[in-house]
Amino acid sequence: MSKNKIVIFVVALLLVLVLGVFFFFNRVNHSVGSLESGVVEFEIFAGENLFDVGESLEKNGLIAGEIYFTFFVWKENLRSEIKAGEYEIGAGMTIPEIAYLITRPKEAIEDHQKKITFPEGWDAKKMQSRLASNGLAVDDFLELFQNPSYFEEKYGYDFLSDLPQKATLEGYLFPDTYFFATDATSEEIIKKMLDNFDQKISQDLRDEIKKQGKSLHEIVIMGSLIEREVQSDEDKKTVGGIFWNRIEVGQALQSCATLAYILGESKEQYSYEDTQIESFYNTYLYPGLPPGPIAAPGLSSIEAAVYPDETDYNYFLTSQKTGETIFSKTLDEHNLNKVRHGL
Repeated sequence: MSKNKIVIFVVALLLVLVLGVFFFFNRVNHSVGSLESGVVEFEIFAGENLFDVGESLEKNGLIAGEIYFTFFVWKENLRSEIKAGEYEIGAGMTIPEIAYLITRPKEAIEDHQKKITFPEGWDAKKMQSRLASNGLAVDDFLELFQNPSYFEEKYGYDFLSDLPQKATLEGYLFPDTYFFATDATSEEIIKKMLDNFDQKISQDLRDEIKKQGKSLHEIVIMGSLIEREVQSDEDKKTVGGIFWNRIEVGQALQSCATLAYILGESKEQYSYEDTQIESFYNTYLYPGLPPGPIAAPGLSSIEAAVYPDETDYNYFLTSQKTGETIFSKTLDEHNLNKVRHGL
């Protein structure tokens, strides 16, 4: 083997090793488990060792791999600090966060972190308000929220690359239960929520969206409308079918959820004057999708936007008293349903 070939081989080998080490440490510090959302009640029993805990965490979908957890705990010399007890571990928690949780006294944990839930369908203003009410310093949260390009460029989120120029992060801060450090910055909080969004939108979903000739941004917008309109997963798929059908034929979406977004309040019944408010978000005046999402859709609403049901229905209304969705095929039938339900 010539000298040049040996040099090339050694350089290539070193590059592979460097990339391998980078990948490993990235998985250790930033990867999350397969748990899609919510919180798991996790118990560590007396006598369990590091390997027992790591195996159990992986089986519960709370970490990406036992080996990464074991390495981190060993590296940080925390093996003897693991404490038996019951813990709440949320989807999206990283290995360092979980390791800190199970190796510190409960009082120290409560002083160190806040458990905060953002319901599906909330917008960024409500999220900021809940963060502030829990004592987090988030005065610049909405300012950062207005600048998706900052997060795209700094953290490489490819799903933000097709956002329109004046878009915000509305719809991309994934609704879920989070554990935030009490001294977390707005940037750290937003990054954690974007990481969660990135994990939830699987490659299969992204491939299907591309196959349909749509953009992820269009899907998030549609998902946000569906989220604000109906509650059940079954109804969401039907409404997804109705809305995409309307777009296909050029019919206005006439989504009351967009009126609520413009007005800043939900009403049982909107007036004719409400439907005439001048705004590109007014789907009574402007056919097609509004310029951006109106809230943060959950995964079921996003999936309903990607995989809607084929339907002959063209109208629907939701009973404010029962939450039931009533579908109809014709305008006459729809108007009759409105009378029947006092709308």
